[in-house]
Amino acid sequence: MNKRSILLLLLSAITLTVGARKDVFPDGTPVPAWFADTLRTDISKLGRQYVITDYGVRNDSTEVQTAAIQDVIDLAARQGGGVVTVPEGTFLTGSLFFKQGTHLHLRKGARLKGIDDIRHYPIVKTRLEGLTLDYFAALVNADSLKGFTITGQGTIDGNGKRFWEEFWLRRRYNRQCTNLEAMRPRLVYISHSSDVRVEGVTLQNSAFWTNHLYRSERVKYIGCTIYAPHEPVKAPSSDAIDIDFCHDILVTNCKISVNDDAVVLKGGKGTFADRDPDNGPNYNIIVENCDYGFVHGCLTLGSESLHDRNIILRNCRVSEAQRVLWLKMRPDTPQHYEYVTVENLTGEAVRFLTVRPWTQFYKKEDRADMPLSRCNNITIRNIRMKTDNFFDVSQSDKYALKDFTFEQCDIRNAKGAFDASIIEGVKVKNMKVTRVK
Repeated sequence: MNKRSILLLLLSAITLTVGARKDVFPDGTPVPAWFADTLRTDISKLGRQYVITDYGVRNDSTEVQTAAIQDVIDLAARQGGGVVTVPEGTFLTGSLFFKQGTHLHLRKGARLKGIDDIRHYPIVKTRLEGLTLDYFAALVNADSLKGFTITGQGTIDGNGKRFWEEFWLRRRYNRQCTNLEAMRPRLVYISHSSDVRVEGVTLQNSAFWTNHLYRSERVKYIGCTIYAPHEPVKAPSSDAIDIDFCHDILVTNCKISVNDDAVVLKGGKGTFADRDPDNGPNYNIIVENCDYGFVHGCLTLGSESLHDRNIILRNCRVSEAQRVLWLKMRPDTPQHYEYVTVENLTGEAVRFLTVRPWTQFYKKEDRADMPLSRCNNITIRNIRMKTDNFFDVSQSDKYALKDFTFEQCDIRNAKGAFDASIIEGVKVKNMKVTRVK
């Protein structure tokens, strides 16, 4: 065989290998090239830098400077946009509202710290827990923006301890006290926006949800640390990233440890939620290469969710998760979770897969044509983990489970049992479950 023939064979082999590695969503559609671009933003290309201390903001951690910082944002917007830069130091503030063309950059050692007084967070039309309502703005707000970025090595700190303590005090007094009644601000709220990047920053100690995306597309979280404590004071409902009626979302190379679910898919709740134009599906979501500390669920669908499709959790390390994949089935809401893949995970969790009814604060109304909720085409593969209970799944007349696949899994399981026969059309291949203490 001559050299030319050998070269052609090598090129053919390379082509076949590349083709075999083509990235696709669980339903087989190609993953857009957009997902592969994780290079960090060069802020020098975003326009002029507006260092807030150059415009009257004092480096004083005891003074609330909401108005002064907002003035810098507004100035940057009026002058054609640019990067609002927080230098080293701690700056205390209430709600800030970014405008088109403006960006937020936090230098190393910078801390944008939320004031722990709800009066500094105005009531606005917003979105929470599957509802559109009037509620308190977040600390950092970005609405109807294209190309907004949050970058740097600094910290956005919700300073939530006082809010957490007040929440638990209310719960002691009234066990039915809801999240909304406790009056707590979120940390970051991004709505009706596109081509957003949050890179490198630490987002911590949120009084309520840490990051909330609503009706947004092409949003990336790259290399972020998202944290809220689960002891000694628990940070209630401090979800890391809530994705609400969105598509094309990437969470990559992040470190996540919060006292609730990590990446959560929302979209609406209620018996007639599928008829409300403010509600809608999530699709084309990838969470990859992340490290999970303590979380209630690594990837959670629900409880306020309608239709989630083409969802991937892959190549992650888990150390203290209560659950890995949690499908919350809400009896008062029509739900459809489909084409979800969880693959290439290692570590330890209390439970791996949980599928159960979710009945906290729900209210079912009469509806003659109420659809049966469904979970289908759920794939779990290439898992090497130790769990207390790998398969925490219950049947119900309120939902149907169909076409789950379990393959190439090596599970050390305290409970020892694995019985997927309750799922219609289940496929099990190379599934090893070893009972351990």
